[in-house]
Order: sequence, then structure tokens, then C-alpha cells
Amino acid sequence: MGHATRCIPIINALLKANYEPVLASDGDALLLLQKEFPLLQSIELPSYNIKYPKNGKNLRFKLLLQLPAIISAIKKERKTVSELIKKENIAGIISDNRFGVFSKEVPSVYITHQLNVLSGKTTFITSKIHQQLIKKFDECWVPDMEGNPNFSGDLGHLKKHHLNLKYIGILSRFQPKELEIKYDLLLLLSGPEPQRNLLENKLLLELKDFNGKILMVRGVLKSTSEIKAPVNFIIVNYLLANELEDAINQSDLVISRSGYSTIMDFTALGKKAFFIPTPGQFEQEYLAKMLQEKLVVPYVRQDEFTATNLGDLTKYSGFEKATSTVDLKWFKLFEGK
Repeated sequence: MGHATRCIPIINALLKANYEPVLASDGDALLLLQKEFPLLQSIELPSYNIKYPKNGKNLRFKLLLQLPAIISAIKKERKTVSELIKKENIAGIISDNRFGVFSKEVPSVYITHQLNVLSGKTTFITSKIHQQLIKKFDECWVPDMEGNPNFSGDLGHLKKHHLNLKYIGILSRFQPKELEIKYDLLLLLSGPEPQRNLLENKLLLELKDFNGKILMVRGVLKSTSEIKAPVNFIIVNYLLANELEDAINQSDLVISRSGYSTIMDFTALGKKAFFIPTPGQFEQEYLAKMLQEKLVVPYVRQDEFTATNLGDLTKYSGFEKATSTVDLKWFKLFEGK
């Protein structure tokens, strides 16, 4: 979902530059983009259909078992893209972590903050594989600063490389607003099942006696049955970008996953946050630990979270507000195509 949300400002900039974007994705990411841009043409890409285990420790093994299906989806993806280029007279491609969405016929851009892909003992292998995939594209856009300070650390910075990298700064769909604080806590849920639901249940249990107003955004796009919640909770399934922008601006503290797109959003808004990384996701654990060491945002493991973790956050600065802009010069690659 984070890959889809950070594409929203790029899509808006393409429209401003008089391009006609064609949206292509699958699952909830496609639904989100269709909700945000109901007038744009959209197509469904083959799904990688990655399934995540209940026990985060088994993530690497389970992903390995799914590798043949992922490779098959990438091949189908390339075929779909090839047909789309001919049918829709496509001038260029911007792919956010879709490995098969590129073409030698038109300029192709890849967006990622993971030049290094953390996977424990296999980090060297997964990073080299990803870097080889990136070489197929004409440019690679990294949503971060090239020097210090930066937000991706070792993920988005290589000591040596032969990639055509372009560091594009903070990439967020949100803008800061001077709004009155309405919520003491905003619980912003996201990510794959079953971990999204496990975190939801954990927060409902641990914060049932919290003395303050709580807004929980469940992060589910499809209609689901209502859930029982304490009286101090306001619960919604999903908010559109402008609604979520207001909700974050109106919240004193946000509890969420430590996904990179979330970090970009909080930076754009200059918010205070508390992170609970998705179990087994090395990237989120790395980012949360890095930001805690810098005294920006604290974090805790999902199974260790209690309301007492929110007792004293004064030593953490929160995110310093930074501007998110899309430079129309980035699209020169597609001119005349």
C-alpha cells in the first residue's frame, strides 16, 4: 500500500504536466489508486500474491517457497506491459517496485528506497539480485536525500555502484495544516494479513483503559464486519488521502508501522510518532531502530507493546518538517516519446 500512496504525488504531477497516466497495479493497492483517481484508466496486473506467516520468524523461508510463483507473475507482468504499450501508445513507465513493469521500447523508471534489501544472513544475495533488476531500467528514483541527513540509511545508499540513481527527496501525498488537535492517539494500521489484524487486536486490548480520545484507521478497503471497541475509540475502515491528511494533522501522536512511505508522510507533516514494526520485516525493524537511536521516534516489538510504552516520550523529537515536491523536470525522460 505504501508503494501506491507515494505514487499519488507523482500521478498528480503527471496530470499537471498534461500527461495521461494509466494506473496499473493489483489488489488493495489498485483499489486505493482507483479511489483516489476515479477518472483515470486503470488495469489489473498479475499479482505477486505474497503471503506472510503469522510467525514473523518464518518470513524468509515462506518467501523462498513462493519464489517460483513470483517469477511467474513477473513474466506475465512483462507480457501485459508489452501489450499495453502498443495498445495505449505509452510514452514511458514509472514502476514502484514492480520488477516486470519495464520495457526497452520506452523510457522506464524504477522507484525504490531499498537499493540494499535486508534479509538477515542472505542480505548480500538479495541486494545484488535487486540491483541487477534495477539495471534493466533507464533511471532509478530514490525517495530520499543523497547525503546526510537522510531517512533510508544503508537501505538507500551504496558505497559503490553502476546504477543511474536520482535522489528525489521526500515523497509524500500530504501537506502540513494548522488544525486543532482532536485525537490524543491516531492508530494507523496497514500492511499484510495476518499481521495487520494481530496488531489491531493487540492495540484494542492494550489501550482499552487509555485516558484519551483514540481514532483507529483499520487500513481495510473492502467492507468488513464491525468490531467491538472501547468507548474511547472511534473506528473507521479507510480514509481517502485528504481525510487521512486531516486526521494525522489533528492527532497529537500517531502509532503505526515503520514503513518507509509512512516515514515520508510523517516527515512531510512534522509529526510525533511511535512505531511497531511488522514482525519479520527486516526493513521496518532496521528503520525503526535507526530512528530510535537518533532520538526521533521510539519503537517496540509487536508482542511487547503495552500502554506503558507511551508513558514518557519527551526525549524523542519527532520528525522535523520537510517539504515534499515533485519536479516536473524529472519527466523530461519521456518527452518526444
